Amino acid sequence: MRDFTQADEPFALFSAWFMEAEKSEPNDPNAMALATTDAEGMPNVRMVLLKGVDASGFVFYSNSESDKGVELAANMKAAAVFHWKSLRRQIRIRGPVEIVEPAEADAYFRSRPVQSRLGAWASRQSRPLESRFALEAAVAKYAAKFALGEIPRPPYWNGYRIRPLSVEFWSDGAFRLHDRIRFRRGALDAPWHKESLFP
Repeated sequence: MRDFTQADEPFALFSAWFMEAEKSEPNDPNAMALATTDAEGMPNVRMVLLKGVDASGFVFYSNSESDKGVELAANMKAAAVFHWKSLRRQIRIRGPVEIVEPAEADAYFRSRPVQSRLGAWASRQSRPLESRFALEAAVAKYAAKFALGEIPRPPYWNGYRIRPLSVEFWSDGAFRLHDRIRFRRGALDAPWHKESLFP
């Protein structure tokens, strides 16, 4: 019997697993595969970094003019997967997405290293790049522009919060007899329903 199958709600269990992953994963335990869909319904997936989690959802940041930003603007729903190979565990989340409040995004942006803040200004994320030199020149341009003051958050750089309607926990088992439990709710203000799943 695995203790996690006795959990009553997903967020405390996520926090417990995430703390273990921070101790065991050699790189980026907060990395998650984020899936969105384009205007034709074609799915798109890429790795992003989780930057906040609480009972309201899972937060990541991005350029809103990137592929993921454009796709989210058209369809504010997403799915994500955390896979911790060292622990042989994964967590899947699905739900609607909201843009975080400007004050929250500003606070996180200020916490980033200077070069990362300059990079947010310099990168036209997801669009064609003529050369590496062009990117480095753009970074130098904004380094000069903001040399004598605070580097503000670009207006197109936002935080996104996935508000989960489904959270599934998976733990590897011998002979592929894995343990899986899923928490689901029909609406964001509804109670969670837990069910065990076949491997």
